[in-house]
Amino acid sequence: QVQLVESGGGLVQPGGHLRLSCAGSGRIGSINTMGWYRQAPGKQREWVASCTSGGCTTYVDSVKGRFTISRDSDKNTVYLQMNSLKPEDTAVYYCHADIRLRFSNLRGDYWGQGTQVTVSS
Repeated sequence: QVQLVESGGGLVQPGGHLRLSCAGSGRIGSINTMGWYRQAPGKQREWVASCTSGGCTTYVDSVKGRFTISRDSDKNTVYLQMNSLKPEDTAVYYCHADIRLRFSNLRGDYWGQGTQVTVSS
């Protein structure tokens, strides 16, 4: 019914930068919240940043000042600009969205397949 597809991951050196994208498609009526999570090997999935109706302003403390989340509502797309990357940022990054389906009042949580970000020298 709904697909979220991430792109933009890769291998970068410490201090480098990447921009992740997540495009929604399918039976999308409207998107309430949209954001990013990440999961490092051996660790639980961690919330990173989110866009809500109030804007794109919330981040986990460890990425504040380095990451910027933004959203293009017309394209059902959310971005994560990652600067000053650290080895600790290495993880699979997942897009998440709270979506209302077309022709329906139902809402649900949807996840992308993940994109690998590796920060290493």
